[in-house]
Amino acid sequence: MTVRILALVGSLRAASHNRQLAEAAVRLAPEGVEVALHEGLASVPFYNEDIDVEGEVPQAAAELRRAVGDADALLLFSPEYNGTIPAVLKNAIDWLSRPFGAGALAGKPVAVVGTAFGQYGGVWAQDEARKAVRIAGAAVADDLTLSIPASVTRFAETHPVDDAEVTARLVEVLAGLSGRVGVAA
Repeated sequence: MTVRILALVGSLRAASHNRQLAEAAVRLAPEGVEVALHEGLASVPFYNEDIDVEGEVPQAAAELRRAVGDADALLLFSPEYNGTIPAVLKNAIDWLSRPFGAGALAGKPVAVVGTAFGQYGGVWAQDEARKAVRIAGAAVADDLTLSIPASVTRFAETHPVDDAEVTARLVEVLAGLSGRVGVAA
């Protein structure tokens, strides 16, 4: 059986370091694990209960829910914007948390990783993302972390997939997350 991990990237920039890190996860997935990068977060409207009506959910939000529902686990890649989680990632979590108690995140194993310009690698944003998905009902893997500081210099001329330390730790996260699939929270 192949474990399907869906990656959501909290940066919309095509060449963001977090997107590159997610691309590395796709390429480095261990045997028996498939990582898919979800496209389309930019098209998901801000969560509004008035438009979250059965049969009328905006297409991008419905596709996001379906993709997460079909995945065995979720891996969030979060940069840090002004010391916290990017709006696009928080918005995705809001859509995935509904309907309350039965959203696509309910019981789903989730890990949060990322890189940021600052000296701590985005840990505040990652902590906020873990908090949000936990409240939304996910089974958060608090011990599976990867915070890479100084992304602007570290990845200035090197893609994360070519950084031996990063790839080793990313593979550990992927293996650990896949091991949570089917395990009761």
